[in-house]
Amino acid sequence: MAGRLTTHVLDTSAGRPAAGLKLTLRRLADGAVLAECVTNADGRVDRPLLADDDFAAGSYEIVFEAGDYFRANGVVLPEPAFLDAIPIRFGLAEPTHYHVPLLVSPYGYSTYRGS
Repeated sequence: MAGRLTTHVLDTSAGRPAAGLKLTLRRLADGAVLAECVTNADGRVDRPLLADDDFAAGSYEIVFEAGDYFRANGVVLPEPAFLDAIPIRFGLAEPTHYHVPLLVSPYGYSTYRGS
């Protein structure tokens, strides 16, 4: 099986996929930008971030531009925003399917008031 890397972003405040969220994948060893994508209507990117010959073991980072996403969707964010650029660092060791899921909300507190 060839290795691949995918992601999926959900906007928990709106209860839907985070469509239109920009993200950037970098290789940490040299800082090379390997992918710049925008999530589709399902909160995913249209193709794997890494796959086949582009897939290599190593350390990586995805930066999710959540603040820009919320602002573009009319959310008024405080300064500083609870979530703005969200970096997630991870390692890929074997040629298998790796998946980076992300749940985002512009709020740093729970609005749930249950007992």
